Amino acid sequence: MVSYLWMAALGLIVGLVSGLAGIGGGVLLIPALVMFFGFTQHQAVGTTLAVMVPPVTLAAALEYYRKGYVDLKITLVLTAAILLGSWATARFADHVPEMWLKRLFGLVLLLVSVRFLTAR
Repeated sequence: MVSYLWMAALGLIVGLVSGLAGIGGGVLLIPALVMFFGFTQHQAVGTTLAVMVPPVTLAAALEYYRKGYVDLKITLVLTAAILLGSWATARFADHVPEMWLKRLFGLVLLLVSVRFLTAR
């Protein structure tokens, strides 16, 4: 049985890190759901996508916008492209074996981390 108290604590941690560093769903929430709560990779991705519906990030995005850190034109282009791409891949993701999803996810995190660790 899932402890809603632990889920609330996880959500708070992800929200704090997301507001500070702009990461959360993919980098923190998916691994936590898989490693600590026994979700399958498919369940973790689906749940995370559902959580990331605009109201979750709206408060932080509005604050960044208020301070002049949001480019609305780029935001609209990215939103449209992400909407199309995520819809297209979600249509066939259940046909991809969980191990391959985990490996792809790990590879993406590894590449991003190496890039950030070697940045000047």
